[in-house]
Amino acid sequence: MIRKTLLYKTGVEYGDYTINHVLGCSHGCTYPCYAFMMARRFGRVKDYNDWLQPRLVENAIDLLKKEIPKKQKSIKSVHLCFTTDPFMYGHPEVTELSLEIIKLLDHYGIKCTALTKGVLPSELSKFDRKHEWGISLVSFDEDFRKQYEPFSIDYPTRLASMKSLHDLDCKTWVSIEPYPTPNIVEQDLRSLLSQVSFTDRIIFGRLHYNKLVSAFPGYQNFYNNAGETVIAFCKEHDIDYHIKARTLIDL
Repeated sequence: MIRKTLLYKTGVEYGDYTINHVLGCSHGCTYPCYAFMMARRFGRVKDYNDWLQPRLVENAIDLLKKEIPKKQKSIKSVHLCFTTDPFMYGHPEVTELSLEIIKLLDHYGIKCTALTKGVLPSELSKFDRKHEWGISLVSFDEDFRKQYEPFSIDYPTRLASMKSLHDLDCKTWVSIEPYPTPNIVEQDLRSLLSQVSFTDRIIFGRLHYNKLVSAFPGYQNFYNNAGETVIAFCKEHDIDYHIKARTLIDL
């Protein structure tokens, strides 16, 4: 797959610039996945099975070597990725390209953040310590993962890869989004938080586009309470945090 441009300013509230150097994602999340819905809507993929077959942007490095110098002064950070996964489980070619891109950003002194439902590779510890390496983690229930993140890596392995980088003095972060309501999976949020108390930053957000959420009585109260729990936990453990828009709403 060839593209004409790759580096762009994102509209995501906690992002700056982003790079999505893969079309599709083999993790096959069924929350549903907003990226998949948009790709199907605009004809970039045919269906779910097509989405599960990731395609690399073949000219990614050549494009970025041209685009980064032009935009370097305006870039605060670059995120990998908002519409795919940079360390897709079972696809070493994706990880290899992601590491090449990070090496390029590192060369230009540009901060990089990355987020995965796969394994954070140990090679990330070789880069500048200003970068931030994160995992998406909304549960430790394996039955939930098999239903909603069916082809991702298991939670303990995912968490262990982040802890290994933390122990090597890398900055780490956790995205607890999209967090499900109790009628989807019963769990203790504080217990989940306790497993990631070593991290530097936590982002928390509700689950959208799922009818089961609105079917849960008092779902907004649930998210308000959950958000306050995250805030209190982060303050207690001196962790930076961000609560996504439309998660906390005054009733």
